[in-house]
Amino acid sequence: MTFVESGEAALQVLAREPFDVIITDMRMPKMDGAQLLEEVKRRHPAMVRMVLSGQSSREAVLRSLSPTHQYMSKPCDPQDLKVKLAQAFSMRDLLENPKLKALVSGLKSIPSLPAVYDELMAELQAEDSSTARLGAIISRDAGMTAKILQIANSAFLGLRCHISNPAQAVCMIGMDMVRALVVSVHVFSQYEGQPSISLRWQDLWEHSVGVATLAKKIAGSQKSVKLVVEDSFTAGLLHDVGKIILLAEMPKEYGSIIDRLVDPSQSLADLEREKFGCTHADVGAYLIGVWGLPHSLTQAVDSMIAPRFVWRIASRP
Repeated sequence: MTFVESGEAALQVLAREPFDVIITDMRMPKMDGAQLLEEVKRRHPAMVRMVLSGQSSREAVLRSLSPTHQYMSKPCDPQDLKVKLAQAFSMRDLLENPKLKALVSGLKSIPSLPAVYDELMAELQAEDSSTARLGAIISRDAGMTAKILQIANSAFLGLRCHISNPAQAVCMIGMDMVRALVVSVHVFSQYEGQPSISLRWQDLWEHSVGVATLAKKIAGSQKSVKLVVEDSFTAGLLHDVGKIILLAEMPKEYGSIIDRLVDPSQSLADLEREKFGCTHADVGAYLIGVWGLPHSLTQAVDSMIAPRFVWRIASRP
């Protein structure tokens, strides 16, 4: 570990040698924590970026959402910090491709299906909007779910809990804060890329919602406790989040992989490893691990290597 007393000193140290993670306070002279992490994100995008801070203004917290992977509040139990670091570090070896690791670490949000994004914005603008309806909309989209759980599982807003239910996360954060996060901070985004990719996006969205619904039913049929049922639904929704990231950020490269699946001897995982040195499950697990989502979700996503029939059944009822 290396300790410094200012943002400027931190950037100087980072320029001399590589580090895995930076942990910063928010209130500092000249350069605050949000400004420091924005600069670290630009210069060293693959680094894990965390805030460990006491009281901060709402404006400062909102500014820190974009460059920060996780936010912890003071006083902080050293064991809690060690657990957070261990979880983040357990994911770093999943992505050996430095370009891909920098790309995923630099993501502010995961794009959503445009129709679902439009539905969310309409609900936020409605005079009788409710957290229940907002939660239901967010619960149908992998990108929105991952982001809202990142916020709920960090101490960004003074919350101290582990939560895997996106609808509950919305209720805990509250309508006014959700509106501020979406409208002012733009924590969610919609896919605005190639039309050909949009068709695959629709198939992938339908498949993810279907898997989530089925996983929840299976967990319920086994008389699982409520937390396991919620984890099962969310894990099913997020299991292909790595595909969403690759489609959005590397459409040409990933599209060429999908096109090669017409050969029955080829598996998606093998083609992904050949192209990127990892699978879409590794990409998804790395992101949600760095974002600080519950470890049960990270493990579930990392274990869900999709067989080659997934893309074929994506558009079926």
